[in-house]
Amino acid sequence: MSTVAEAAAAVVGTVAFSLLFGVPRRFYPYCGLIGGAGWLVYAGLVKILTTPSAALAATIVVILLSRTFAVRERCPVTIFLISGIFPVVPGAGLYWTAYYIVTDELALAVRTGFLALKVAVAIVLGIVFVFELPQGFFKFAAKKQVQTDDKSNIP
Repeated sequence: MSTVAEAAAAVVGTVAFSLLFGVPRRFYPYCGLIGGAGWLVYAGLVKILTTPSAALAATIVVILLSRTFAVRERCPVTIFLISGIFPVVPGAGLYWTAYYIVTDELALAVRTGFLALKVAVAIVLGIVFVFELPQGFFKFAAKKQVQTDDKSNIP
């Protein structure tokens, strides 16, 4: 499967997860964009970096975009964060770890489980790093207030 097709699947999956998570409909495009961007970064970097390093970079992109859109739309960052991080979460690693345990292939279980743990730690570190940035860093994304010349409320 090509990277573009994978990114499109990540967009659709992220929007579907947003629907299940109860995200307001007007935020679906943002959630899809964030999930797709995170997956593009991950898929592009996993070829040249380790899997946890690629997950860290993808998480940083997801959180930066999530915080930017949260400031722009004046809503909680978790709306975008939880939906957008969905494609990067190591669900397959956890599945294969359980599978290898059940099939008594413990060496493979340990290897895949430890990799899934490293990816999960990389995701947590990426979230912590970006949330340490001050809120003022994201002011560029705030919508400008429209000035009106309404003089009817002047006493």
